[in-house]
Amino acid sequence: MLSGAAAQEAPSEENEDGEARQETIIVTGRAAELYRVNETSTGKLPAEPLSSSLNIAVITDELIEDQGARTSQDLYRNLSGVTVFSYAGVTARGFRQEEIFFDGLRGDPYAGFSVPQLFNVERLEFLKGPAGMLYGPGAPGGLFNYITKKPSEEFDALGSVMIGSEARYGASLEMTGAVTEGGPAGRLGLFYEDQNTPRRNAGSEIFIGDAGLGFDFGFADLTLQVSHYDQDLAANRLRGVPVDELGNFITDRRWNHNEPDDFLRLSSTVYQAQLDGELLDGLTWDAGIRFNDREETQQYHEPRGLFPRQDASGNFLDPDRNIVANPADAETVMVREYRDQLRDGESLSVGANAVWSAEIGGFANRILFGTDYYTDEDTLFYDRARGDNVSRPAGAPNPLGLAEPAYGNSDRSTYVLTNVFGNSRTTEQTRFGAYLLDEITFGRLILTGGLRFDQFEDSQIIDTGAGLLVEEVDDEAVTYRLGAVYRVSDEISLYGQAADSFVPPAGTDRDGNLLDPVRGDILEGGVKLGLMDGRVQATGAIYQIKRTNLAQTDPDPDAPPGALVAFGEVTSEGFEADLAADITEDWVVTAAYAYNDTRITADNGTGGIRNAVGDRFANAPEHQFGFWTRYQIPRYQLAFALGGDYVDVRRNFEGTKVRPYTVFDASIIWEPEPYRFLLRVDNVLDEEYAASGFLDRTGHFPGEPVSVFLEASRRF
Repeated sequence: MLSGAAAQEAPSEENEDGEARQETIIVTGRAAELYRVNETSTGKLPAEPLSSSLNIAVITDELIEDQGARTSQDLYRNLSGVTVFSYAGVTARGFRQEEIFFDGLRGDPYAGFSVPQLFNVERLEFLKGPAGMLYGPGAPGGLFNYITKKPSEEFDALGSVMIGSEARYGASLEMTGAVTEGGPAGRLGLFYEDQNTPRRNAGSEIFIGDAGLGFDFGFADLTLQVSHYDQDLAANRLRGVPVDELGNFITDRRWNHNEPDDFLRLSSTVYQAQLDGELLDGLTWDAGIRFNDREETQQYHEPRGLFPRQDASGNFLDPDRNIVANPADAETVMVREYRDQLRDGESLSVGANAVWSAEIGGFANRILFGTDYYTDEDTLFYDRARGDNVSRPAGAPNPLGLAEPAYGNSDRSTYVLTNVFGNSRTTEQTRFGAYLLDEITFGRLILTGGLRFDQFEDSQIIDTGAGLLVEEVDDEAVTYRLGAVYRVSDEISLYGQAADSFVPPAGTDRDGNLLDPVRGDILEGGVKLGLMDGRVQATGAIYQIKRTNLAQTDPDPDAPPGALVAFGEVTSEGFEADLAADITEDWVVTAAYAYNDTRITADNGTGGIRNAVGDRFANAPEHQFGFWTRYQIPRYQLAFALGGDYVDVRRNFEGTKVRPYTVFDASIIWEPEPYRFLLRVDNVLDEEYAASGFLDRTGHFPGEPVSVFLEASRRF
């Protein structure tokens, strides 16, 4: 289970008094021993990384623990080509990406507005590029696959407590072992954390409960899991902080547009079962089912833009509420809109795979056949009350000052709310896919080819209170993947791939016909290294992704209103390099660099390409670099770590600059067996920066200021 501890027990010796003394052995060569992955599962055809034509970045449990990572955002510096977009979304190879899988199945328990926690995650695998042949619809930049922690027959227990800045405190407990002698394997995990967060009035309270049972039937292994997530985020949902045209914050980065009693609350439960076995010699199979039931409530004040403060008579007011003639002398306030949203959803994901390994025609073949099914239903109830720049408007939120925000002057019980839909909006998705892939090995040459057929149905049902408005999309798509690997040696391989993906279309043409699905095609080539028995692991890749059939307004003046054409094209080109290396037995470094150039390469002049800023794209940096290094002193069971993250200049949706930034974090780890102490400082230099941009009216998302936490753990 928790194999990330740096210390392992050695046989005990006796001291001068005859008492048993326990020695501690510190793991050396961490890149080779702890960070190397012998096999990845995200490709659905289990393979050693150097034998796969897929580019899959893997972050192991040991690396997660060594870095003191708590959420997925703590890991992006380890992934070349991945940067924060908003909430759980990222920019991947120039494209906005929100696809999240767990153990190879759809069913994100975080509902899109909460960042995934890592407490019950064994490792993270990020599949780069289009993955349509393996996983169906999705953005072409890649997808995240979180591999969760599983039950084990071996007893292991780890308890932790932590304290930190912003009144942060928490505790966790994880246990594995046989439930009864000779009985099923078990796992139990409990996690709790409470803290104030940097924005004014904001806070975060998180509880995760995770349990599992594992059964060995001989012919197959069955794993049952249930996970529950509770998140209570005070003074949320968070947007950004206003900036000027150069991307500088024009007020304190801790400014918050929300009232103290605003909140975002998520309650989500996942039930999952996985079964795998071997039917015949050379024929393995696996199947899984995942069900998620979630409810998210948001009551918050959405920023609508900056204006000079006025009274009910239209006079401009300064911060002291004195009348001034010049609007430039008036107090700048944020007009706000109160939103009361309830999202109620559930999803079901089912998948099955079979792999037949045999020699055909004198060559080794591995044939994969699989199928998956996914359905999701989400209902949104959405009431709002929009304010203006007049102090104390009737039935609406009060505007909020930037320099001296006065919280508590808005009473939501007096708001006159309007339902956006009349009653509610329900979105339904149904996906079915079947795929076939063959891998043939000719000595040192490995060739792969596969096809997938998808059917999809999407519907949107708006209950206006007087009737139902229904929109439906029903179509199908075929995707492919071709790959080649040449093993130059046991330590070096060259690889290449061509693959595609699709996203269901939105809209119709002038004749009412559904547009073709949006396609994403990739050509990629590179080199993978596993040198010096794994002490140096590296990947270098160049790629080109073309996204086509993007919907745009029909430019023909005779076209009916709302008619679209699938004309737009976007091209993403880039280079990536990833490294994990043992510089010495006690000094390890990881690094990730990415260059990306994403541009509109076909446009009918009517605009409408989502996330576009001119011919570029929002939150898509050209350069990104992250590193992390750890040096340990085994004699004292001490280790020191330093990490850094650089992200190049970007633009928000409206073209406003998002300034480049460089931030550092540092850690000290002390591991006297069976204890472990971690002291971590984030944003060591207290850099003021924007993690990403959004709209001008909502501002840029500020990065967190300097923070500190101390965690003490004991293994039993």
